[in-house]
Amino acid sequence: MKNSRRQFMILSAAGACTLALNGKVQAQAMVAETDPQAAALGYKANATTVDKAKYAKYAAGQECDNCALFQGKAGAAAGGCALFAGKQVAGKGWCSAYAKKA
Repeated sequence: MKNSRRQFMILSAAGACTLALNGKVQAQAMVAETDPQAAALGYKANATTVDKAKYAKYAAGQECDNCALFQGKAGAAAGGCALFAGKQVAGKGWCSAYAKKA
């Protein structure tokens, strides 16, 4: 019985570490501009390359890092977005769902 309990504890700890590391790896995946959802929202990793004729809503200074949907720290190079679960967007990016952070 002692070996079974010891093995259980070791495997539980290893499993918890694996899940934690797996979550970090997935969170680091960046959204590609060619991703169907990103393309539908007009996502650009660099806000200065937004087609202003196609997206009249865009205004200079609108970037993911100052959007209400951005889940990273202000000024971060990348962070999570409520629209792209499990992926990160560029802090200097933009999409048509931009909403100014309060």
